[in-house]
Amino acid sequence: MTPDYPGFFGSGRKNVDYTFLRPKHVSGWGFMKGLVFTEFMNLVEELFGEEMVDDLIDATEPESGGAYSAVGTYSHLELVAMVTALSERSGIPAPELVRKFGHHLASVFSTKFQEFFAEVDNTVGFLKRIDNHIHVEVAKLYPDAELPKFEFDDSHSDRFVLDYRSTRGLADLAQGLIEATAAYYGESFRIERTDSEQGGVHCSRFSLVKNS
Repeated sequence: MTPDYPGFFGSGRKNVDYTFLRPKHVSGWGFMKGLVFTEFMNLVEELFGEEMVDDLIDATEPESGGAYSAVGTYSHLELVAMVTALSERSGIPAPELVRKFGHHLASVFSTKFQEFFAEVDNTVGFLKRIDNHIHVEVAKLYPDAELPKFEFDDSHSDRFVLDYRSTRGLADLAQGLIEATAAYYGESFRIERTDSEQGGVHCSRFSLVKNS
């Protein structure tokens, strides 16, 4: 059953098979830092209990064994498998789980990397700095991290456009991070998103229109 956390889980999109995240034209899957895995496990335990964490590990049999370290590096497919298993058990659509996990991660990042959030005072200013500043600094801390690419277009008077590209295809996670970042700065946006795939790379365009 879905836990009673008002406002945490929305209606989401229809339940989907997250195996679509496995790029068909890329040799070798993407890897993610263990911090993402440890925080996912923390969130699962907080919302569903420790037994659910153990159940997900038993059901998915991750190559790592499920003993994640924040400084380790693991295949993103282990996360995909656990999200799929959690969706099946909770009845919550997988995209919604991933998006809300993005909200959780943003909260963690705003504490762990507080200096990045303090450098600007608004959402758009923060998003502009992801690729050319924040990810540069993150790469210094985690040299083996495989980070997604972000490009922006601020030439429109009525909206801000952010393009996300990654072989891992976790656009729902990116959307959750964007939404939570806006909440951090006390702002609200209408977000429109279009998804596509180019040569095995997942591409998502986010158009942000600030709510008055």
